[in-house]
Amino acid sequence: MFPSYREHAVAMVLGVPFTNLLALFRGSDGGDWQRLETFKNYQIVIGCQTLHATGYAMGLQLDGAVGNDNDAENSAVVVYHGDGAASQGDVNEAYVFAASYNAPVVFFCQNNQWAISEPIALQSRIPLFERARGFGFPGVQVDGNDVLAVKAVTDWALQRARSGEGPASSRPIPTGWGRTPHRTIPPSTARPPMRRPGVAATRSCA
Repeated sequence: MFPSYREHAVAMVLGVPFTNLLALFRGSDGGDWQRLETFKNYQIVIGCQTLHATGYAMGLQLDGAVGNDNDAENSAVVVYHGDGAASQGDVNEAYVFAASYNAPVVFFCQNNQWAISEPIALQSRIPLFERARGFGFPGVQVDGNDVLAVKAVTDWALQRARSGEGPASSRPIPTGWGRTPHRTIPPSTARPPMRRPGVAATRSCA
């Protein structure tokens, strides 16, 4: 597991003492906690943990820990990031490497449909899980308030990665907040396209 800075529940499920997490945020512990071999250090710099995770997953391939006939011998990586990180260069580079090398990594995109102070509709013209297809691996959107649905999708993606089929992306979204998973901005409120002197304005889709 390669976390960002909000995966406290995942840490506790994997046996990381909560006192270790508190010590890290208080600055009295540099992150040398128990179960570090399973749950890596929190990453505060947005998005760079996806590159770490992809590199680790490629290392698992080189070690022969993926795609064996015995599932018990297979390993995979899960990396967590938010909606805003999906637009970071590091994250997109991780997607490219993971797809190109068929790395056993699951990209778990979770957030509340906002990227810091920007709503998701300003960040992407399509739901974020659909971006995965452009990189060459499947993406699934799931209700983040349905713990069984999230577990089922995560189990499916991990099994796929362990079997050597490559990366997958899941994006749990919260429901019941009075917002739809993705909204198109009305033309009156949309940002104007960026213009450069001598270059015609174009609209591109990610």
